[in-house]
Amino acid sequence: MKWFLLVLTLALGGRAGFAAPASAPPANAAYRINPGDQLDIYVWGDERLQRTMNVLPDGSFAFPLAGTVHAAGKTPTAVEGELSKLLADQYKGVPPQVTVSVKVPAGLQISVIGKVKAPGAFSPTHYVSALDALALAGGPTEFADLGNIIILRHAGDRTTVVHTRLGSILKGRPTDADLSGEGVPELMAGDTLVVP
Repeated sequence: MKWFLLVLTLALGGRAGFAAPASAPPANAAYRINPGDQLDIYVWGDERLQRTMNVLPDGSFAFPLAGTVHAAGKTPTAVEGELSKLLADQYKGVPPQVTVSVKVPAGLQISVIGKVKAPGAFSPTHYVSALDALALAGGPTEFADLGNIIILRHAGDRTTVVHTRLGSILKGRPTDADLSGEGVPELMAGDTLVVP
């Protein structure tokens, strides 16, 4: 029960008196678009170009008068700029004001498998760390090997392995290295957390 309260406390952001790791991403890190996300796009002054678009599995979407736009891995602001440039010819060379917002971040999906209480696929509405993902899956079971948890990360045809350091954190004795960004990495869309 103690480990569950510690996991819950850490997952909710109450770091229980521990200093924030220097290499951790900022809490307000800009969201990057993922395949499967649903975007609201509005071209100011032209209501005909107000659309809700789904980002396809290849990371792109087709927009009227602009063609195919590659959005995966980009921030909404970057997609706004790209769409504005693509539409400029339709507005006598003057780039229109474009607003892109993520309506449904469905593409941010992660999986947690192995010795956890509730394994499965999760679609959090914000970025989560390996520790947060473990909390989403109900925490580890009694015989989980917390010192050998890994993240399987898929990038194209390659799969890489990222090691985590959750054992001492869940025992209430974290070190500075355990709390660093490398010790408790942030998960990316499509990652699988494996708890042996």
